[in-house]
Amino acid sequence: MYLRQAVQGKGNVEAVTFTGEGCAISKASASIMTSTVKGLSADEIEAKVAEVVALLTDPDEPEIDLMTMGDLAALAGVRKFPARIKCATLAWHALLAALKDEAAVSTEADEAK
Repeated sequence: MYLRQAVQGKGNVEAVTFTGEGCAISKASASIMTSTVKGLSADEIEAKVAEVVALLTDPDEPEIDLMTMGDLAALAGVRKFPARIKCATLAWHALLAALKDEAAVSTEADEAK
């Protein structure tokens, strides 16, 4: 997966794109991610990533409100397939790594939950 970040003068993300190969879940999640984070600041993006990871990994079943969650609600179904959670969170972890200018990306923290 490749992420490109263009930042406006006020520090908000102007655009995020991805190219890559992967399963349908990872591609769908990456697509949802690119539209979700547009216009957010780095701090807001970090909070959104934490929200998505919590949506997928918290032991308690989340309350899904389609009006506030929008397309992110579609990812909630992945909770039923624990082996696919890494697929759904990969792009989000890659985005965090890009924001922090890190080369390596890992989804291993997801398993701790």
